[in-house]
Amino acid sequence: FLNKMKIMVVKEIEREDIEFICKTIGTKPIAHIDQFLPEMMGTAELAEEVSLDGSGKLVKITGCTSPGKTVSIVVRGSNKLVIEEAERSIHDALCVIRCLVKKRALIAGGGAPEIELALRLAEYSRTLPGMEAYCVRAYADALEVVPSTLAENAGLNPISTVTELRNRHAQGEKTAGINVRKGGISNILEELVVQPLLVSVSALTLATETVRSILKIDDVVNTR
Repeated sequence: FLNKMKIMVVKEIEREDIEFICKTIGTKPIAHIDQFLPEMMGTAELAEEVSLDGSGKLVKITGCTSPGKTVSIVVRGSNKLVIEEAERSIHDALCVIRCLVKKRALIAGGGAPEIELALRLAEYSRTLPGMEAYCVRAYADALEVVPSTLAENAGLNPISTVTELRNRHAQGEKTAGINVRKGGISNILEELVVQPLLVSVSALTLATETVRSILKIDDVVNTR
């Protein structure tokens, strides 16, 4: 019936895409025919189905009168694995941008902030009495897992790499980090290896909260 009236209908839209389309063309989702009101409608100059050189079709909407702050990215690849990997890469890049928008700060990467924090906490632990000193020292040791894992993933000797990194930081080289490209320790800021501050802060905060939650558990009851 709609086809006879020359009204284009797009079927089988993914549920998560509905909100995106509504933002894009300035409309609201309608669940019942009684809600077909002018204020609920969106307006666009053209809605057409375009072919992607034989690799599929997509519906293209152009000329939105009140466009929302949305962007469509068409990802194409030779197979499903390539497309999924490209999608993950785009998602990671968007997450980095989101972190920078939320907290506009960049710090050195390559395990530099973690080893610097480990050194400072180790120094601080020596000024504390009793059990607190052990807790802070253990936290410092735990932070060294990050550069150690990074070195291992880069095919380097984790023990010698972390030892050298610790030595460089002890000499005052705060931006010394693991250079994966060169396979050693270098000034990581000069290599432009940086990461958002929010990533490190979130990782430390969440890890600390998790450990605190586990420590609060004083018994486990097995139930069926």
